Amino acid sequence: MWRRSFNTSSNAGAIRVLKEKKWDALVIGGGHNGLTAAAYLARGGLSLHYLQGLLRPSITRELELARHGLKLLKRSPSSFTPCLDGRYLLLGPNKELNHSEISKFSKRDADVYPRYENQLENFSKFMDPLLDSPTPESLQSNSSVKDHFHDKISKSAFWACLLQQAISLGQKDMVDFMDLSLSLASKVLNNWFETDVLKATLATNAVIGSTACVSTPGTGYVLLHHVTGETDGDRGILAYVEGGMDSVSKAIGNAATEAGAHIVTGAEVSQLVTEDSGIVSGVLMADGTRVQSSIVLSNATPYKTFMELVPSSFLPDDFLRSIKYSDYSSGTTKINLAVDKLPEFYCCKLSHPDAGPQHVGTIHIGSESMEEINSASQDAVNGVPSQRPVIEMTIPSVLDKTISPPGKHVVNLFIQYTPYKPSNGSWEDPAYRESFAKRCVNLIDE
Repeated sequence: MWRRSFNTSSNAGAIRVLKEKKWDALVIGGGHNGLTAAAYLARGGLSLHYLQGLLRPSITRELELARHGLKLLKRSPSSFTPCLDGRYLLLGPNKELNHSEISKFSKRDADVYPRYENQLENFSKFMDPLLDSPTPESLQSNSSVKDHFHDKISKSAFWACLLQQAISLGQKDMVDFMDLSLSLASKVLNNWFETDVLKATLATNAVIGSTACVSTPGTGYVLLHHVTGETDGDRGILAYVEGGMDSVSKAIGNAATEAGAHIVTGAEVSQLVTEDSGIVSGVLMADGTRVQSSIVLSNATPYKTFMELVPSSFLPDDFLRSIKYSDYSSGTTKINLAVDKLPEFYCCKLSHPDAGPQHVGTIHIGSESMEEINSASQDAVNGVPSQRPVIEMTIPSVLDKTISPPGKHVVNLFIQYTPYKPSNGSWEDPAYRESFAKRCVNLIDE
């Protein structure tokens, strides 16, 4: 089995190694999912080569990522929402803090909030086995009798586990779970709470990273999805990764190489090599190198994989059409800043000489009500960037001292909504980009 240290550069020797043997498996594409697949396959005893996403807790434990360098820095409080009227809302894992903060707006909501959290936690426990189990898939018609038998056994085990989970949840909670999963986030939050800023702060979890608004069907489930994780065994706790997100890739890469995976970066794949029978037998590199493998996994997008890497003659027309017209549009923009001091919020003048609790978690700007979020979303639907964007600001250097010099900080802005191809300009235009960046900074300055 091949063992190499995880590196970030390709080299001629590594490329030569590729064609010296037939590999048990190849994983195409960079990212956490591809590395995780490589690590698990290598741990299973396959000789594997890796050609360069929210980690499930089970993966963190099973791959022993802490031993491989992953260090999580828990955020408490986890969120801060400043208001233009001079008030603010802090939320986090501390139940007493949550009650005190929400009580500033509504005593009723403060009393209800623990029940809301408990319901989401129970539903997330229900989801855990489903998220950690492979979903049932249809076998090819030419599969062997043995394969069909094992397929029936695995499917039976999956559905039995699901049924057991449903029974343990109970009829009422199961109905509530289905209602939450299919509902609009606005409906869910309006049913629970009366405070605009509380509903808006929670609603950002339902739309983050998408073009959806809080009244889009299915956003209720996304509220649940964002509490299904955990940090070091503490459910629903958010964390920064010490050293930045690249540290996640390095930790998984270390676990994979220790298990025997061989990793090469900068090794572009131009096509999957396919036999006349339709079975994939390897890949063709951009430099013409042919690499043989019994199995090929792709961590590239479905469009890249099936429209560009797989010969179209092997795929059904209706499948190709569904891939071709898949919507990959995103309504988000990221701006990263290096600053020489922390932002000051006029509504939250706490007595802290440097970083205070308002700087630790996600800082919500432009989302004091769900109506504001919907308005920002509608701008993007109309083809233009939001006039008042929804901004999630994080300052990881408050907890992670490895990513900035003393006294300096790194600020990350996650911004919605920005159409990929705006109707009133182009992101290729520096003046257009600068104008939108100033709009975001001006909103923060408010």
